[in-house]
Amino acid sequence: MTANRIKRLSSFVANQIAAGEVVERPASIVKELIENSLDAHARRIVLTIEQGGVKRVRVSDDGVGIHADDLQLAVCPHATSKIDAADDLEGVATLGFRGEALASIASVAKLSISTRTAVAENGSRIDVDDASEAHVGPAAHPLGTTVDVSDLFYNTPARRKFLKSERTELAHLSDIVTRLALARLDVEFEMRNGSAVQHLAPSEADGLRRVAQLLGAGFAAASVPIDEERDGLRLHGWVGLPTHSRAQADQQYFFVNGRSVKDRIVAYAVRQAYRDVLFHGRQPVFVLYLELDPRQVDVNVHPTKYEVRFRDARNVRDFVFGTLNHALRGVRPGGAPPESPRRHESVHIHDRASDHHTHAMPSLQQLMTLSSSAHELPVRETETPPYESGTRVVPPLGYAVGQLHEIFILAENAEGLVIVDMHAAHERITYEKMKAARARAQGIQQQRLLVPITMNVSPAEAEVAALNREGLAALGLDIDRSGPASLIVRGIPALLASSDAENLVTDVLTDLGTDGSTERLRHYEDDLLATMACHGSIRAHRKLTIAEMNALLREMETTENAGQCNHGRPTFVVENLRDLDQRFLRGR
Repeated sequence: MTANRIKRLSSFVANQIAAGEVVERPASIVKELIENSLDAHARRIVLTIEQGGVKRVRVSDDGVGIHADDLQLAVCPHATSKIDAADDLEGVATLGFRGEALASIASVAKLSISTRTAVAENGSRIDVDDASEAHVGPAAHPLGTTVDVSDLFYNTPARRKFLKSERTELAHLSDIVTRLALARLDVEFEMRNGSAVQHLAPSEADGLRRVAQLLGAGFAAASVPIDEERDGLRLHGWVGLPTHSRAQADQQYFFVNGRSVKDRIVAYAVRQAYRDVLFHGRQPVFVLYLELDPRQVDVNVHPTKYEVRFRDARNVRDFVFGTLNHALRGVRPGGAPPESPRRHESVHIHDRASDHHTHAMPSLQQLMTLSSSAHELPVRETETPPYESGTRVVPPLGYAVGQLHEIFILAENAEGLVIVDMHAAHERITYEKMKAARARAQGIQQQRLLVPITMNVSPAEAEVAALNREGLAALGLDIDRSGPASLIVRGIPALLASSDAENLVTDVLTDLGTDGSTERLRHYEDDLLATMACHGSIRAHRKLTIAEMNALLREMETTENAGQCNHGRPTFVVENLRDLDQRFLRGR
């Protein structure tokens, strides 16, 4: 068999291949066209679609327009106004730059572009059929550009068969519009689909109005605003409270310099920030904007430009995690700031319900003593502080009035009725105190193994262990490389002495090899502390005095993440008086 000769593909076939990367479905066209409008400094964008975008996609804007002499070139491959030289790729500040979109669209659909610049007396129009013939002529058009794409994949019927139903294509298209509308809160959007019109006016200064329009009032009401800047990085936006989570990751929006991206480094940082406050299987919600020097991020990674590569990925990950972690840990009943760390002695608790003993966390009596010394409202064993909002400041969680089935604490605050799961609340308090105690300790204690463990690993894992030997030792892991693909483990963290040492080392080396993180050790320790806190906290069916209940409420108000237990379940709910009045038909 003779070898096939190498030949140059025709421009039509080359464009078809490029179109396969850029134009996957109608939503792909909408993304490319609206990004072009945003790059043209449009302040108002109107999107019109028919049959889920398969029959027609029309995008009109009031941007700067296209020079009439450039229309013919605009639909050619690799033609763009956004970069000039290879060096420009190191600091791309626009959404588009590859010069492929219009040529790719023209190769799989019928395309027309009408436009006028500010200096032109008349508008111009170009019509393109299957990217082979282009006709340019005058046309009436206001300042800006209108791109009309019709009959998608009319010349490639095989690809058209891969399109889904109109409803599915419309869902993909709506997701793209949502992302773009969230990316630019200052731009007015209008989407028309038959008689249905969705209008998104420029948002208010904080942008929360646009977020509420697109993601629902529930997101806006249950989100925490953040705005942090450090070392040339700025992260701002909104993160949902742990109690406002979803079954799917369908309300997670992350933007880098205005570009919607999906990045595993950022996804990892977000997961860690929500790690011990989110109920298992649930997904957090967020709208976050990261701004940094364009030269610190490579956007030329994939034709769809959804992926980016950070020059200093670890710094970005740590910054995102630190900012989110601080914001979430600062949320507590009433929004009170965290107190200064207080020293707690090891005490003995006897839980009457479970007959469980522990020496790892403070008792309720100790909580009462600490609460009385740290707050303006000390409680006495025999009475509930009078509820007089006119003369006394009412704490966020109010004052206890009793227990329900010795499981829930019932309290009265300024809003109405507060119901607290006493085990879940005490579990979070205990867990946070144990973590604080660990942080105050001088380093991590190491447990020497009586018999060192020899492990066979991959050469890459052995190299990771050797390069990070000192760092691992600081975390309590004493590991030596004994061969090209073998290790000797002589010590592990004392807190994890009962863990499977081989699995522990394997997991830590995996994390180090993939993203340079040793967070796995902290995860193991946190999981163990959470288990200890769960088993050591007060249990259901334990009768508490009013003073003990109030002490627990006061401690919740100054504990980080007090709204959820260690497993992500809520620790309290508030029933306000207005809702209670409606339930009992009061005032009717």
